[in-house]
Amino acid sequence: MEYNKLASVTGKSGLFELISSKADGAVVRSLEDNTSQFVSSRIHSFSHLESIEVFTVKDNVNLSEVFLAMKASTEKLPDASDAKAVKAYFGKVYPDMDFSRVYASDTKKMIKWFEVLVKNNVEIKLSEVPQEGAEASVAKAKPTEQKTASVKNNAPAKKINSPRKMA
Repeated sequence: MEYNKLASVTGKSGLFELISSKADGAVVRSLEDNTSQFVSSRIHSFSHLESIEVFTVKDNVNLSEVFLAMKASTEKLPDASDAKAVKAYFGKVYPDMDFSRVYASDTKKMIKWFEVLVKNNVEIKLSEVPQEGAEASVAKAKPTEQKTASVKNNAPAKKINSPRKMA
């Protein structure tokens, strides 16, 4: 199971692995009970774990950095229902977290999610970003593609007939 395929779904507890996507939603599998289901994007929103950031006193950090700090820590995970213990835990494990902007419910969710990730042996790492040299060669290729596309399409713009307003 890959970290980049995991998401949180609004209105549903726990973490989900994205199996496939459709135009109006996605098929997901729960990491807690391994049940698969279709989740409509009209009702629910998806938040990929890779795209979630945590407020800190400096710059925002990716959630994976917090998870890696939790994994490296020797501190015992607190009970997620005890808000004071959770805040004290993150004060020791990730002291740069801005507790004035990170809600207690979010820290509890991080504890629960981390337990699920450890239980399912998920390796916590971000997807690799393409190297800058490869991006530069792609950026150079795009202008020539645009020139050839504009040469092929010399037709005038279509006129749109809209109804006239009656006085």
